[in-house]
Amino acid sequence: MSPAFRAMDVDPRTKGVLLEPFVHQVGGHSCVLRFNETTLCKPLVPREHQFYETLPAEMRKFTPQYKGVVSVRFEEDEDRNLCLIAYPLKGDHGTVDSVDNSDCEPKSKLLRWTNKKHHVLETEKTSKDWVRQHWKEEKMKSHKLEEEFEWLKKSEVLYYSVEKKGNVSSQFKHYNPWSMKCHQQQLQRMKENAKHPNQYKFILLENLTSRYEVPCVLDLKMGTRQHGDDASEEKAANQIRKCQQSTSAVIGVRVCGMQVYQAGSGQLMFMNKYHGRKLSVQGFKEALFQFFHNGRYLRRELLGPVLKKLAELKAVLERQESYRFYSSSLLVIYDGKELPEVALDSDAEDLEDLSEESADESAGAYAFKPIGPSSVDVRMIDFAHTTCRLYGEDSVVHEGQDAGYIFGLQSLIDIVTEISEESGE
Repeated sequence: MSPAFRAMDVDPRTKGVLLEPFVHQVGGHSCVLRFNETTLCKPLVPREHQFYETLPAEMRKFTPQYKGVVSVRFEEDEDRNLCLIAYPLKGDHGTVDSVDNSDCEPKSKLLRWTNKKHHVLETEKTSKDWVRQHWKEEKMKSHKLEEEFEWLKKSEVLYYSVEKKGNVSSQFKHYNPWSMKCHQQQLQRMKENAKHPNQYKFILLENLTSRYEVPCVLDLKMGTRQHGDDASEEKAANQIRKCQQSTSAVIGVRVCGMQVYQAGSGQLMFMNKYHGRKLSVQGFKEALFQFFHNGRYLRRELLGPVLKKLAELKAVLERQESYRFYSSSLLVIYDGKELPEVALDSDAEDLEDLSEESADESAGAYAFKPIGPSSVDVRMIDFAHTTCRLYGEDSVVHEGQDAGYIFGLQSLIDIVTEISEESGE
């Protein structure tokens, strides 16, 4: 199925929503965009769309909530910057209207754009004229993007100091290099495809980070095999090589991306997939330890809930017949916001009177734990290469469980258990 579709599928009178880069994307090559505070969108891949439409009920708690399909096209603002705008499909206005977009800022701004530009790029002729006019400029931008991408590959682990007194979460948009790379590449792909009608289908999904003030996100590529059944020989060979040269072949899981806020040092740490591929099994374990460490101490209160969710997910997948989740990822998310802390040997009376200030003063050679609730989320994402016997058009039908994915889950459970036991939990 082509991503482009007929212009008549969208009612031009409807209001659109400006899509912004999703600043907490730490892995993957498909661009994820922010629709609003609680909703994200990404390019529609028929196989992934089918997965969400036919998702087994017991798997829903381990995947983002699916919210529908929108049309996305690019338009220019008054400064001639390209923006991605989402519109409801014709006859399906409820899709966008039913999603709370009260926090979306673009509505009035977008109306000015469309009034001023008279639906710029509305026709194929306009698209071609625009491409010719800006071809030289776009080639320069493309070259710059390639240079930035090469720099990202070399800068596999990055640290940024942030203002602890300000809103830490708002500073992610200035620092997350992977998110910006994916967003720029998506714009580039859509511009290069301007010979087709300028409209694309995107799916709407739950924003799993919206409940966290300072999301710490770990993206793990799961399974011992990454290529889908429909992959070309070249693609399959490339994916097999990546697995063989990484922890995927040994333990069925590898790091695909990570962002952590280290409250102790006031730094944001980003690790990309290129570094994740190079890790040994011991290096993978150290990366997990680093993910759950806030710069002063290990967030041990998170390890138990993570283990519980991993065990629940493993049990669910062991009951799924025929599914293969090739190239899918597992997200682990928690809040890096600083909480009041207390020494583990403190008396109950001390706990009642402890304030955040006194907790900071008590920091030293003691073990600490945060006061207050801590939550952690574990979700499966990215199903563009998933297959199942329910997908009638697939030439290959698998039997039984996805042993490679389950093997990776068990390895993850074992390693997190080791970290917990070694830290004295």
